[in-house]
This record gives sequence, structure tokens and C-alpha cells, in this order.
Amino acid sequence: MVSSAAPHPWGLFTTSEAEPSGPSDAGLIRASLDRPEEFAGVFDRHSDEIHAYVARRLGPELGQADDVTAETFLIAFRKRHRYDLTRPDARPWLYGIAGKLISGHRRSEVRRLKSFARAAGGADASGAELHEEERSAERASAAAMRPALAAALARLSAAERDLLLLVAWADLTYEETAEALKIPIGTVRSRLHRIRAKLRRHLHLSEEPAA
Repeated sequence: MVSSAAPHPWGLFTTSEAEPSGPSDAGLIRASLDRPEEFAGVFDRHSDEIHAYVARRLGPELGQADDVTAETFLIAFRKRHRYDLTRPDARPWLYGIAGKLISGHRRSEVRRLKSFARAAGGADASGAELHEEERSAERASAAAMRPALAAALARLSAAERDLLLLVAWADLTYEETAEALKIPIGTVRSRLHRIRAKLRRHLHLSEEPAA
């Protein structure tokens, strides 16, 4: 994790004191078109969050999370002139970039999930893991993830994991997930429904989870 008081280890941008309030992300990006150093504000606001998400998916080993986070913001900086300035929050945009970079480490992610499942003994998940169907995916937690759920996630396609974990771990809304993946919100809803059904099958849960 990067402290706002310490120099950023990735060395991409100079850091100024981050303020709890101020211009929106869109405002900072707009300003950065003429004054590139303004983009540091976007980095300061969101780098820790993006890094945490990447580390959950790829693990902290080998510095992959550092590398992907650094490249995410470098790409964002280079493409900032394409950013839709009507969107005040840049998080979905940044998660979309990070997700594409994570896909380049797909094998590492699957190995990590399978390794977690094996190391923990492959215990079965209980019905409570998917309690309340509409919010089951959103409440998944890497830290508390049971082995059976890790194994089930490993069996999803890369695109399915991307969608599910943007909702579950990045805590994006359906609208923000649609923005990050550049797909219609209706597609997000329908795909997430199918992913939930697939997880239930993998976890041997009934359609109506036990109370």
C-alpha cells in the first residue's frame, strides 16, 4: 500500500498533498491536458485502491501488483485526452484498464486460485456463501474466500471473472461495471445472473440457498 505522505514507489508522477475534497477526477484530467502534473491528483486518489484490487487477483508476489498498477496509470495518463469528461469519477475507467492488464496474467491468477483451494484442503462451501442471491457475488471476499469458492472462480472464464470481481471486489455498481467493460448495463445484469448460476452449480448449491 502506498502512503500519501511517502514517495510513490512507481515514480510515475510527482506527488502533492492530497486533499479530501477538491476537483472531480474529470476536472483533474481536464486540467492535466494543459498541466500534466495535475494528473498526480488522480493517482493519489485511486492508486491504493487499484493496487489492492490487482493484488487480490494476482497476489503480491513477484511485484506483479506494483507493475500492473504502475502500467494502469501510465496508460491512463497517455490516454487521458480520450477520457469522457462528463464522467466525474475515473474509477470505472481505471478498473477497465487494470482489467485488461490483468488478463495478460490470466495463468498466474488461475494458478493462484487453484493453489489456494488445494492448500486449504478443498473444503466444501456452505449454502451461506451465496445467501441472498442478489448480493451474493458482491459480498465475496478474497481474505475470507473458502477453498471451494476459489476453485469455482478458477473455473470461470477470464471475462466472467472480470465482470464478477469488478462487482464483488472493486465494489462497482452495475452502471460502473458496464462503463469499465464498455458493455450495456443489461448485458452486465444478464451475464452476472448466468455467472451466479454457474457458481451455484460449481458449489453444489440449490437454486434457493438454505437460510
